[in-house]
Amino acid sequence: MIPVEKIYSSDTTTYDQKSVRARLEAMFLNDVGLVVTREQILAAARNPVTGKEPENWHQRLSELRTDRGYTILSWRDWKALKPEEYVLASVERRAIAAKRVQPTPATWRKVLERAGDACEWREDGQLCGLKESAIDPIGGGTVRLTPDHTTPHSVDPNSDPGDPTHWQALCGRHQVMKKNFWDGATGKVNLLAILQAASLDQKRQALDFLAQYFGKKD
Repeated sequence: MIPVEKIYSSDTTTYDQKSVRARLEAMFLNDVGLVVTREQILAAARNPVTGKEPENWHQRLSELRTDRGYTILSWRDWKALKPEEYVLASVERRAIAAKRVQPTPATWRKVLERAGDACEWREDGQLCGLKESAIDPIGGGTVRLTPDHTTPHSVDPNSDPGDPTHWQALCGRHQVMKKNFWDGATGKVNLLAILQAASLDQKRQALDFLAQYFGKKD
């Protein structure tokens, strides 16, 4: 769902929820259907006691999409938006996957040893390789490696907590990206999320493919 017209929020509310994610969720629900900017997001995410801006706000925003099931649009989804502008399209939330199991501490140590304490995400054959405690040059914030099912949780939620081959180490940005690529309710590939994350050239390639598939020249 895309709003009928682009209207900017004038929200200057100070949000006092305990977590960054809860403050951002409250802001978006307060401004549903309205465009909010990076500056407004930072203001809402700011610690109400210390006034400190969190370095991981972008990851918390992504979690609202993946873990809470909100449809939050960016410039990848709606051409009217500029980079660093976002819209919560609706208060309705998508179904999300069931509670996740976790590897045992011993299994996680083996995974980290295998990974060399670095993110194991591969894209187009390229390894992410961001190290624990490094600064993510794209997503911002300090890298924290967390365990991820090698088979998407929505497909098989019963990964063996004691088998390192069932797990991989991912940085926060790629954890979120992988969640975006799989529909937690159906276990199917989320093609729209993949296309949204694709580059402009990749989008054009997909468009050309679909045009040929459907026999359309324009």
